[in-house]
Amino acid sequence: MCGIVGYTGKRPAQGILIQGLTRLEYRGYDSAGIAVQEGDSLAVIHRKGKVASLEHTLSHFDFQGTCGVGHTRWATHGKPSEANAHPHTSCGGHIAVVHNGIIENFAELREELEGRGHVFTSETDTEVVAHLLEEAYQGDLVAALRDACSRIVGAYGLAAVCDMEPGVIAVTRKDSPIVIGQGEDGAYVASDMIAMIDATRDVVILGDGEYARMTASGIEYTDEAGCAIEPRITHVDWDLDLAEKGGYPDFMLKEIHEQPRVIRDTLAGRLVNGALSIDELDLTPEELNLIDRVYVIACGTSYHAGLIAKNLIEGWARIPTECEVASEFRYRNPIITPTTLVVAVSQSGETADTLAAIRDARVKGARVFGITNVVGSPVARESDGVIYTKANKEIAVASTKSFLGQVVSLTLLAMLLAQAKGKLRMNQIRLLFRELADTAEQVERILAECKPSIEEAARACKDARNALFIGRGMGAAISYEGALKLKEISYLHAEAYPAGEMKHGPIALIDEGFPVIAIATKSPVYDKVVSNLQESKARGAMIVAVATEGDEDIKQHADHVIYIPKVRDAFSAITASVPLQLFARAIAIERGCDVDQPRNLAKSVTVE
Repeated sequence: MCGIVGYTGKRPAQGILIQGLTRLEYRGYDSAGIAVQEGDSLAVIHRKGKVASLEHTLSHFDFQGTCGVGHTRWATHGKPSEANAHPHTSCGGHIAVVHNGIIENFAELREELEGRGHVFTSETDTEVVAHLLEEAYQGDLVAALRDACSRIVGAYGLAAVCDMEPGVIAVTRKDSPIVIGQGEDGAYVASDMIAMIDATRDVVILGDGEYARMTASGIEYTDEAGCAIEPRITHVDWDLDLAEKGGYPDFMLKEIHEQPRVIRDTLAGRLVNGALSIDELDLTPEELNLIDRVYVIACGTSYHAGLIAKNLIEGWARIPTECEVASEFRYRNPIITPTTLVVAVSQSGETADTLAAIRDARVKGARVFGITNVVGSPVARESDGVIYTKANKEIAVASTKSFLGQVVSLTLLAMLLAQAKGKLRMNQIRLLFRELADTAEQVERILAECKPSIEEAARACKDARNALFIGRGMGAAISYEGALKLKEISYLHAEAYPAGEMKHGPIALIDEGFPVIAIATKSPVYDKVVSNLQESKARGAMIVAVATEGDEDIKQHADHVIYIPKVRDAFSAITASVPLQLFARAIAIERGCDVDQPRNLAKSVTVE
């Protein structure tokens, strides 16, 4: 989850590192630091807090060194503090290292190193790497890194510099992302290509167990045995302005407004001669027809997209489907056969628990599909096929456009399975696809028309301490995502329940003014939801209802109504999720919260 950046070339590294860290701050913002080769020594500066604090400190310096590494941290081992901030250095200060991931055997390594006289200055797992490098170093930093990694158990993306090898950065990775690029003025490394996108569009996504020796004149790639390997170049075709706010007050609002484009891009080219076509999945219709069980595995927001997929796959394809939290799936013994399909959903494509789960599933013989937003990510590489959500870079920590991209992609997968099983005829597929495509325009209408009612409801709820989200059927799945968004960015405690479960405990929480946010769109269970609203209203709840436009009756049961266009119930997750995203953001703004960088969170979870 931490952000790594490095540069070696012709220009002073200080400004390049700060710019890269600013772009990577969505990956962690507990602390930040840089190490620059300055003369014949390393200048290391780090500060607690966001990159801006580090940048302010560095304004008093003018380092001219042209080689260095930087880091912005999301804390795992050791609290956020200046002492625990990266880069970490060896005893003599000759080597500095930055790390993304988690070293599982750091405690025993630390005890061993301290027994040999090494002095540690932090609580982090990363510092053991600096000391292992110090012991192994014999004039070749990459060789020392290879030796150090032979001792390490866990996940890591690592970049190191040494004052005895001017202009050299040594890099490797295992289960944590590392991207390397060669620009006109030097070589770049980062944990996300956004940090180098204005320097080069051709990058190498380093593989597990691969090493790179970066210098101003070129980059050498080797494997674990030290043998030269040929890198695979990936071209990045999205623009830098996608990472800028573009006139919006925050990235979250910008990304919410990009959702109609995400829907259109994700659907582009998917209907060919009246039939669905997803060539990337690399299974024939005959093989798809043999699928008799589906597991959707994911975490957080992606898990909620999976709940929606379960409804659609079972409803259309009639295949038994389970949606499971990846961290639980991997620690039990699910029933998996060669006709089982495991669908791994991950915005970043690097979620540690999801990766571990799909590896276990493959060992047991399952076919694995990935749903991800990042080309070349670990989930994409380790799946039999992948559907990319076409959301482009998402900067705000709370996922919005990636979630909608996942829902649309999973909807396509459900339709494809139903097509292969013969459960949906061609004319039905065409009709559903047209209606799915129409949701892009409907989301545009929501964004243009719903702001006043959303902000009014948000003002009414901003001082609450708790809230309940309820719905039935598809509305229940949508409620889980609505509650998570509110918790993530406003720090207002919220829970979600199927509306029918209210009488089985949650209704005891309701007293005068307690916010209940209901998905009350027109559906086969609409009357049941209204009955639950009446029960809540009778106990003093303040009801906020997301309802279908034209439904005047709902005003009898709700204090605030947010109207959205009428859609088929199967597609209601797409339209109803958007006002819930805006509602959560509006409350967070009212409460003075940072909607792009909520406390304690990072964009991608690359550790267990």
